[in-house]
Amino acid sequence: MLLRAVNVGGRKLGMSDLRRLTEAAGGRSVETYLQSGNVVFAGAAAVASALSTALTAELGFEVPVLRRTAKELADVVENNPFDAAGTMLSVTFLEAPPPAGAVAAVDPNAFGSDRFVVRGREIYVHTPDGYGRTKLNNAFWERKLGMVATTRNWNTVCALADLTTR
Repeated sequence: MLLRAVNVGGRKLGMSDLRRLTEAAGGRSVETYLQSGNVVFAGAAAVASALSTALTAELGFEVPVLRRTAKELADVVENNPFDAAGTMLSVTFLEAPPPAGAVAAVDPNAFGSDRFVVRGREIYVHTPDGYGRTKLNNAFWERKLGMVATTRNWNTVCALADLTTR
């Protein structure tokens, strides 16, 4: 699962607390990755909803939780449309498939050398000059598509996919 906007802007959540709350929500074999709201677990889809509720109660602010299965993460890695990896590539995970009209309204040539490809509930974003300089950031996609999104760099996406195969 991918949590939106934790450990940024004063929204603190320790990974031991995230593991504890995920287990209390029904997750098994819980592992966290880095300090940015990444958690891998075995369990039913309902764990995501229960975890979001528990996080809101514990932290006092809403924490959207986006769930991807091991297969879905493997597909994200396998379907990378770019030859790039590492810090030049990110994946923006969406809560639902985006409306086709909203995606079509984004001019792919308006962002210099930055490129994007939408595949299902993910947007692959290639930023040769670095993600910190792109306008195709998480806030842009949330605003343009009108839905919750959270972005991870390619190294994190691959590490999470790897964690799900253990």
